[in-house]
Amino acid sequence: MTTCVFIQIRCTPGTTYDVANEIALYEIHSELFSTSGEYDLLMKMYIPESEDVGKYINEHLLKIKGIERSLTTLTFKAF
Repeated sequence: MTTCVFIQIRCTPGTTYDVANEIALYEIHSELFSTSGEYDLLMKMYIPESEDVGKYINEHLLKIKGIERSLTTLTFKAF
């Protein structure tokens, strides 16, 4: 099993395409979108059940240069 999370990413101005390319190179996402508003990117990611969500995101995503801030939304199986 995996945990599905959505992560909104704010990038340092001028680095959004670089950040998106790095995410694509690491192949850690299921889907990645450019967005308008407070955040620049929206990423859907599946985290292995055996992993700590916060630690996994820190080690696999937030090490990318140009990420200024992120907001993670956990999902739950409700239906």
